[in-house]
Amino acid sequence: MESRPDPLRWCWFALGGRLPSRYRSWVLYDATCPTWRLRHFVRAFVQVCAIATPLVMFLPGPVWVRASAVLLGLLVGLQYALWFMDGAVDRRVARAGYPEGAASAERRRLHAKDDAAAAARYAATWRRGEVSGGDPANTPTHAPSTGRTG
Repeated sequence: MESRPDPLRWCWFALGGRLPSRYRSWVLYDATCPTWRLRHFVRAFVQVCAIATPLVMFLPGPVWVRASAVLLGLLVGLQYALWFMDGAVDRRVARAGYPEGAASAERRRLHAKDDAAAAARYAATWRRGEVSGGDPANTPTHAPSTGRTG
């Protein structure tokens, strides 16, 4: 991995700009490291703050109204960041020169063993005795009688 960008370039990157090609491997690392979700939210927070700061400073009205409006806008912005996280991160990586979906594929590759172990734990806990469609001992052979006829 190349060195990370300096703070000014990182701010440019956080606001949606492209980094020089020498940071290409860092962009992939940023999108696939264990803290990639946190990094995405920090970038989203920087984007929202770039809009919110001038609004709080220059809009007329009481400070509490401006601050409340900006806080609600921040919450909505971070909610959108959550909804579109995977696609946004994949697009960032694609803009760095990787194929579309490279970040998601790399994360799946990096976590394949952990995912397989989790699936095995799940199967051991919740699928005990299940043989092709369920446990025959717990499967009724006929519908229960309701006592009604006709």
